Amino acid sequence: MGQENKTQTWVSEFILLGLSCDWELQVFLFVLVLTMYLVTLVGNVLILLLIRLDSRLHNPMYFFLSVLSFVDLSYSNSIAPQMLAHLLSAQKSIPFYSCVLQLYISLALGGSEFFLLGAMAYDRYVAVCHPLRYTVIMHGRLCLGLAAGCLGAGFTNSLMETIITFQLPLCHNVINHFACETLAVVRLACVDISFNKVMVAISGFLVIMLPCFLVLFSYVRIVAAVLNIRSAQGRSKAFGTCASHLTVVCMCFGATIFTYLGPTAGSSAEQEKMVALFYAVVTPMLNPLIYSLRNKEVMSALRRLLGKFSEKSEKR
Repeated sequence: MGQENKTQTWVSEFILLGLSCDWELQVFLFVLVLTMYLVTLVGNVLILLLIRLDSRLHNPMYFFLSVLSFVDLSYSNSIAPQMLAHLLSAQKSIPFYSCVLQLYISLALGGSEFFLLGAMAYDRYVAVCHPLRYTVIMHGRLCLGLAAGCLGAGFTNSLMETIITFQLPLCHNVINHFACETLAVVRLACVDISFNKVMVAISGFLVIMLPCFLVLFSYVRIVAAVLNIRSAQGRSKAFGTCASHLTVVCMCFGATIFTYLGPTAGSSAEQEKMVALFYAVVTPMLNPLIYSLRNKEVMSALRRLLGKFSEKSEKR
């Protein structure tokens, strides 16, 4: 027991193995990740600006979209800058408390996003199934409450999981990952980690499957309501309002269910890295693209904003 405590206090920093040891591959990954990170920054900031500046987008749907963009932006910033720095450095180290903070923040934001996607599914359900009462049901206080509840649930779950993870006595300080991630840190423990794996599965069920059930329930009701619409144009319009959200849901839930609901199923560390990379870099980049390219209102707001800048430049 004394040896376990001694080992635990000895770990003052962690060494991250990263994505590859090959220098040429690391340079290629640096360029790729940097490009995606810049697209993420521009895309999500643009979504936030458009929703803030265009009064036509001041409704519950775009309020939740703005919160989603903020969460994606914050999540990407919690991992991508460090990853980029490590891709061009020989020593990929991170202080102990920075590792704790990174795991807590990234896990909290990731969990918040799943709850937020569930809240957005409920918003779409109300919009399609109760269009005449939409603004009455989805009033400002409810939207704020749902957003706050999503963030609160994500951060609370993350706090519990982070405490459980870093209470383990650690025998090693080399993490086979590009960031401080729960399963990668747990594998450094000197003791049996069966309990931690069970807790990861329970946490995954609460954070992933509960919102997933809400999404499924909402879309079952949406499909039933849309099928009762007589005109093909009406059905197309109703489905169109949900298409972007449904695309993001499938992308986010699919990748994460594969990783976190089956930690005992034998998924390798390399598979977990690829899924984590997809969720940390690719998903935050694709979300604003999906919502903007498939959304006529967002594209119209963008054209109006560009038109205003063009008019101002011409006057000068």
